[in-house]
Amino acid sequence: VQLQASGGGLVQAGGSLRLSCAASGRTLSNYCMGWFRQAPGNEREFVAAISRRSGDTTYSDSVKGRFTISRDIAKNTVYLQMNSVKPEDTAVYYCAAARTKWPTVLSIRPVEYDSWGQGTLVTVSS
Repeated sequence: VQLQASGGGLVQAGGSLRLSCAASGRTLSNYCMGWFRQAPGNEREFVAAISRRSGDTTYSDSVKGRFTISRDIAKNTVYLQMNSVKPEDTAVYYCAAARTKWPTVLSIRPVEYDSWGQGTLVTVSS
């Protein structure tokens, strides 16, 4: 599956932003989908994931309650709604797809993901 992330930009602290990840080649319902981020000098870290059974989601503690992952199967697109953003949310955000054996599995480690988008930069100003 090929992934194309978009929606990044400059936003003030406390504001909102929605990232999109459009998939082509395969349907998203075959994959656990995840969002990761990487700030300069830091390792890539997990943000959120949604299982093949789309009602199941999980988030990192740093974004829980502020970010929401969702997907539109008809549009073959996964989203990351970012609310109440903070300067520490500044990073390049990547979407990724993982082929999981079980439909409810939520993958949180980068090594579990098979396909990655190119990344979109989110900058939060204070």
